[in-house]
Amino acid sequence: MRQSEKTYDRLDALEAAARGKGRLSVAVAYPCSTDSLAAALSARDDGVIDPVLVGPRQRIEACANTLKVSLEGLRIVEAADDPVMSSRAAVALIGAGEARALMKGSQHTDELLGAVVSRDANLRTSRRMSHVFWFDLPAYHKPLMVTDAVVNIAPSLKEKVDILANAIGLAHALGLSSPKFALLSAIETVNPDHVSSLDAAALSRMADRGQFSGAVIDGPLAFDNAISAASAATKGISSSVAGDPDLLMVPNLDVGNVLYKSFIYMGGGECAGLVLGARVPIILTSRSDSRRARVASCALAQLSLNDSSVH
Repeated sequence: MRQSEKTYDRLDALEAAARGKGRLSVAVAYPCSTDSLAAALSARDDGVIDPVLVGPRQRIEACANTLKVSLEGLRIVEAADDPVMSSRAAVALIGAGEARALMKGSQHTDELLGAVVSRDANLRTSRRMSHVFWFDLPAYHKPLMVTDAVVNIAPSLKEKVDILANAIGLAHALGLSSPKFALLSAIETVNPDHVSSLDAAALSRMADRGQFSGAVIDGPLAFDNAISAASAATKGISSSVAGDPDLLMVPNLDVGNVLYKSFIYMGGGECAGLVLGARVPIILTSRSDSRRARVASCALAQLSLNDSSVH
């Protein structure tokens, strides 16, 4: 069975919860490829978003003609045929209160995020931006999130504090009042020569001191004892997180990227993804994303702005 033919009950619940909140107004920046335009239209057709297409009308219409779809009824905001300028125009639209979320089109991610963090955009917050994947994995007993596999390459301890805070906020928005977070390293003991184990231990201690509210945080944990209670017991680890995490925090982008692709291509999972830490959620899509992943990412953006009860 191909991945697209599999059933994903948790993903269905995520999208249903988002539709129950109404359509989310999304500024789609530079949708000048067939895959980026199709992503926005798929989420619209599934009743999740109302897209506002921002970019050169002629190119957007050419993509629609290639897809053999109509743009009737959709708002198109004319912008320069330049990914940076179109990204800035989409960000300005949000600043004017005409959209509640931002969606990547066919530009590079750094071009979009560069527009978000520019001084005149007014979308920055005191936190560093970070990305969270939300997975529906057949081999796991509940949804599982991973952060950060997209934005932060080698985050410092200070940056990991923001990454954790962003993820806690999303977990609460999804109805998890006390989510369990496993801080991954290659080892489950603290080694002064192993930076990720030191960072995980520091973050866990900070959680013990009440510096992160509304989450149960433990680490360092290796992947096996984070995800398997039996593995943790074998190694003599006593942890309420082991075997039951809601989120895995990876030490760097390399680990996150491999884990994400393993979950999709080997684990048969499906996912949604979102950039957090700005004043609005940012939906990133890529050419390799499935249709379900694109729609689900829009659903996740809607739910990140609202209270819900998706478990």
